[in-house]
Amino acid sequence: MPSPRTKLSAPPRLPKNGMRITPLGGLGEVGRNMTVFEHAGKLMIVDCGVLFPEEHQPGIDVILPDFTSIRDRLQDIECIVLTHGHEDHIGGVPYLLKERADIPLIGSELTLAFLTAKLKEHRITPKTVQVEAGQKHRAGVFDLEFVAVNHSIPDSLAVAIRTKAGTVLCTGDFKMDQFPLDGRITDLRAFARLGEEGVDLFLTDSTNAEVPGFTMSERDLTPAIDRVFATSPRRIIVSSFASHVHRIQQVLDAAHAAGRKVAFVGRSMVRNMKIASDLDYLDIPKGLVVDFRKIQSMPDHKVTLICTGSQGEPMAALARMANGDHQIQVGEGDTVLMASSLIPGNENAIYGIINKLTDLGANIVHKGNAKVHVSGHASAGELVYCYNIVKPKNVMPVHGESKHLHANAELARKTGVPEKNVVIAQDGVTVDLIAGQAKISGKVEAGLVYVDGQTIGAATEDTLAERRLLSGGGVVTVVALIDPKTHKPVEPVEFLTKGFVHDKKTFQGAAAQVEKALVQTRTDGIDDIAKIEEIVVETVSTHLRRTYRREPAVMAVVIDA
Repeated sequence: MPSPRTKLSAPPRLPKNGMRITPLGGLGEVGRNMTVFEHAGKLMIVDCGVLFPEEHQPGIDVILPDFTSIRDRLQDIECIVLTHGHEDHIGGVPYLLKERADIPLIGSELTLAFLTAKLKEHRITPKTVQVEAGQKHRAGVFDLEFVAVNHSIPDSLAVAIRTKAGTVLCTGDFKMDQFPLDGRITDLRAFARLGEEGVDLFLTDSTNAEVPGFTMSERDLTPAIDRVFATSPRRIIVSSFASHVHRIQQVLDAAHAAGRKVAFVGRSMVRNMKIASDLDYLDIPKGLVVDFRKIQSMPDHKVTLICTGSQGEPMAALARMANGDHQIQVGEGDTVLMASSLIPGNENAIYGIINKLTDLGANIVHKGNAKVHVSGHASAGELVYCYNIVKPKNVMPVHGESKHLHANAELARKTGVPEKNVVIAQDGVTVDLIAGQAKISGKVEAGLVYVDGQTIGAATEDTLAERRLLSGGGVVTVVALIDPKTHKPVEPVEFLTKGFVHDKKTFQGAAAQVEKALVQTRTDGIDDIAKIEEIVVETVSTHLRRTYRREPAVMAVVIDA
């Protein structure tokens, strides 16, 4: 089987009784989950999420899967199946529906409720099909069966996909919590039954494949959370994902027991918790939750605020509090409880916020110093357990960075899955299931698509490189008024700067170099102003780099006198 690092070409035509699986996100990263299944000329998509930007991607709101490979086949899409309601699985749906609005969305009650509310903000009325665990559904050439799985959000589902090419079982994000808060455990009996029937390809959550043993139960967090509420002298500010219903339920229970009132802060938090409460996925004691405006006049020791920002997002409530530009002013004696995990790549942003809040006098409680978070993903022991129950013919690890995928693949091998039947792919790599064998067949375009304000895909890697250059070195603008006949400056060359530290001597050498370069353009017969400006930019950039080891963004304006 070719390595995904091997240079692959476009895949060949898919045989009639084959199935093609193409991950367009979620492999090699934690987020942006989207997998396309093709069979008999039709497509089905499982999940369509977003990836949150890292520090080296300034100005980007979210990152989408690349729809290029399916854009000319939008009418072939039978449906989008959504395994659960986290942003890294549903956040990209509005952008795909803008290209074809009537694609049916299949998911559980809470998942569809969260997504429908999100789509309303995009002015999209979706076509939805609500399903439950244990239910079967026919979507064109795809026979679907849904299986209950436990995760950090209620109503999560695995999906079995049956076609003439075979049966594929996708776990979605899952773990095997034996004492879940909502009493809904992962349905291992269904996994075993599917295994007896025969699973030709098993797509398994890899996020915690490196972690030995079993993931801790959500209930094991209760004592640590209760301790925070019993010992905090002033306000408690809890940051969490706006979809982390289980964790917020624990916080509500602890606040109620401690005699505190609760207010939700942030539009997405308020929206999602109202949906979860209305659908009875969140049990809120009467009178516990009050309006944010009302809670501001209450004594500090009676106040709990639940907000977004657990991943260091710059515009989220917690980051704005840390920077002092939120109406909630964090102060001495406040406790900040960070109740979510760290998404890889966000560590620096999160630690930066922790430091700022500490400087403001707050006591910070997070997974590094207290048992206040447990993962929503299966650890190695759980994955091995599933492999032994399902006994899949082929395995394709999904959802995770490369190290997670490889660790998961090794677990599959240890349970007896043959080496040739363990497929490690990357985003865009096509995997064909033909006659019971899964093999890499090619590659399609699957780059990062950046959302920057209202623009989608316009920002590129070059754009980000320019932004990093601006943030690191500032800007130098060179203005030259030249004689059109000789190209000599008729006035001294001017240097305008933003964010570039300099003194009176810094540009003396650069000015001489620019004059020399301008005269040379005349000698070389170059009269195109744009070309002359390029030469000026290169001249100044080279001089500053060689003389001062500085690399600002340089721009030039050359004007005929």
